[in-house]
Amino acid sequence: MASTTSLLTGLSGLNVHARRLEVIGNNISNINTTAFKSNRVLFAPALSRNLSLGTSPSASSGGTNPGQVGLGVKIAGTQRNFNNGAISRTGVNTDLAIEGNGFFIVERGSESFYTRAGAFQLNAANDLVTISGERVQGLAVDENFNLIEGQLVDVNVPVGALTIAQATQNVEFQGNLNANIDGIASQGGLLTFGPAFDNIVSGVPMLSTDVLLNNLDDGTGAALFPGGGEPFAYTISGAMKGNKTLADQSLTIDAATTVQDLLDFYNEAFGIVPGLTNADGATTGAQIDAAGIVTIVTNSGELNNIIFDQTNVSIADMASASIANPFAITQDPATDLADGESVRTTFIVYDSLGAPVEVDLTVVFESASSTGTSWRYYVDSVDNIDPNDINLNVASGTIEFDTDGKLVAGGPVNITIDRIDTGAESPLDFALNFDQGQNSVTALVDGDANAQSVLAATLQDGIPIGTLTVFSVGEDGVLTGAFSNGVTRTIGQIAFATFTNPEGLVDAGDNLFMVGPNSGTPIVTKPLQFGTGRVIGSALELSNVDLGEEFTNLILTTTGYSAASRIISTTDQLLQQLVALGR
Repeated sequence: MASTTSLLTGLSGLNVHARRLEVIGNNISNINTTAFKSNRVLFAPALSRNLSLGTSPSASSGGTNPGQVGLGVKIAGTQRNFNNGAISRTGVNTDLAIEGNGFFIVERGSESFYTRAGAFQLNAANDLVTISGERVQGLAVDENFNLIEGQLVDVNVPVGALTIAQATQNVEFQGNLNANIDGIASQGGLLTFGPAFDNIVSGVPMLSTDVLLNNLDDGTGAALFPGGGEPFAYTISGAMKGNKTLADQSLTIDAATTVQDLLDFYNEAFGIVPGLTNADGATTGAQIDAAGIVTIVTNSGELNNIIFDQTNVSIADMASASIANPFAITQDPATDLADGESVRTTFIVYDSLGAPVEVDLTVVFESASSTGTSWRYYVDSVDNIDPNDINLNVASGTIEFDTDGKLVAGGPVNITIDRIDTGAESPLDFALNFDQGQNSVTALVDGDANAQSVLAATLQDGIPIGTLTVFSVGEDGVLTGAFSNGVTRTIGQIAFATFTNPEGLVDAGDNLFMVGPNSGTPIVTKPLQFGTGRVIGSALELSNVDLGEEFTNLILTTTGYSAASRIISTTDQLLQQLVALGR
């Protein structure tokens, strides 16, 4: 006989299939939702009404099974499918997809959420955020662009705002110093200043370097610099060193300026290293003899030859009124020019502000022996800035090569360039490396009679100023920024979280999940670690909803709903028949 119990049983069938229809509808609705994870409803039978629990076998009976009548169906629970969805390339560099089991970590205020949806964007503060505004978490970098481990921060990508510069620390060279010199050493050039100047005070040729320039006559008994100690500007412009025009240099001559000050000025303006002995026995530097004749012996080597005459000198008072140049400068092209095997290379290094600093490296053959060859280097820089020192030359020394032409002594060479009052860190210190892996300098004989030494700076690690223009994200979640100066640097790293039971996460809406009672504590780590998987940049993970499966489940659910409703209608008919019997 039908009863109201069958009505309730049918009703339970309607309820669970209605809930399943909601889940299916939600899955189908999110077929195009980024990284959506499909859900399913699992059914379980409701409690049964026990008519008998059964009996055990005995000597007189074989035993009976329980007699139970089911009371319908209930929802056992829902289960989320965290399998990966397909990956779709988007070309948007802020889009990120996960191939693996990890989750992006995002924050809203002080609350953490977890998501698989990597449709991120940059906000007004250049923070990487979700569409709904949660900030993506990761690792920052220090001032040297090294990742700071152990602390999650908001991922910031300051495109157009971040600028970098880096002072040069190392310069590497490559080339060959032509050792085909037949034992002929290089020598310096000679400049002579005349006539001999007398000391007006004593009336005899100047015999010491501490004589004041204002006490010299011009060869006629008149003061070389008239005006009783009025300052004059002695300027050298257009002078040549080898095949290069030197920068203009000026000496202020006042009542306290001595002959030694003038000699020092010549050495510094021409980059001469005083006190070296050339192959011809001459000592380099500006000098004065007992007769009052000033001579300048230049550095050795053809590229160190100084071309300088009266036309390169101007003398003016502080009102810019010019006076005649009293110095007659002579140089015999046949005997007074510097010569010898030499090579020069000009390269750029950078100070701490990213400003370019021009440096000349000249290498000159010095000597040969049974153990190899010796070469002298001269390092000049017009950007060697010190208000109290105009010295063009910043370093000189020797480098030694063995009989195989390999460097055996003299490298690396440490260089110091003053950058006083430029705003940059001063001094600028860097090293010249002549034997660094594939970048090496040799001293071998070139069989070509016309061959010359060759030398070039092939690498320097300084960086001029540059602005972050674009970035990308690697498989390990590392954000690499490209700067306008061609440099790339690590600017951060995306963090991942993984869970022992991701199905225990609680859906918080907006493609976000929260830690649930059964999800386990999140393990915060990096991509490619602890099974989190890899990051795919400029791509998004698609929904993992299977439409074919959902439509099949839709048919089954509709059938189940119809069948449950049939139970109710059939029970109703039977109850109507029962009522009719009582009439």
